[in-house]
Amino acid sequence: MLKILVASSKGGCGKSTIATSLAAHYAQSGKNTAIVDADRQGSSFHWCQRRPDTVPGVLGIEGARRGWVGRLPADTERVIVDTAAGITAEEVESYVEDVDAVVVPVLASSFDLEASQAFIRDIARIGRIKRGTLPVALVANRLKPWTNNSQEGVEAMKQLRFPLVAQLRDSTGYVVLAALGKSIFDYHSENVNSHQQDWAPLLRWLKRLG
Repeated sequence: MLKILVASSKGGCGKSTIATSLAAHYAQSGKNTAIVDADRQGSSFHWCQRRPDTVPGVLGIEGARRGWVGRLPADTERVIVDTAAGITAEEVESYVEDVDAVVVPVLASSFDLEASQAFIRDIARIGRIKRGTLPVALVANRLKPWTNNSQEGVEAMKQLRFPLVAQLRDSTGYVVLAALGKSIFDYHSENVNSHQQDWAPLLRWLKRLG
């Protein structure tokens, strides 16, 4: 069972989009997949409930910092933990013994980068992360690659403590599909292929973990 924690102290960085997209990818790959939604807004949990019968289901679990592992079915193969906005390093620490990887979405604006730098610095002190036994990946999210702001933001992210594994372009498609309980991975059209390719580096990075 591969368990992935999606976390950031910055609200609005796209945690739920990343969590639901990863879940849809694994479900479409035939894996028994669950999302543990620890955010009071319940965006990922409600996304699971909205998934139509025409796509593989994802089990939604309303989560908390403790006890969620025991609520997973024994045959679960992939778990995505969508944490609350504003999560602190101390709260991240309550999850680390139960997960296999941490994914941190980062936005390119200077304001968001400053907030992310502080969060990354703080989680780097957590025992398993500091020892290198819990890998952490940064994901540049909602990029507009043709703009100087995004280009400069990506360069700044490359200087942060953890590797920048993927760069995801901004698209209204994520929002439209999420409202339907779907993801770009639930489609195979030419329109979504380029966005799916943005995810390939992150998926390869996660595949190496199990």
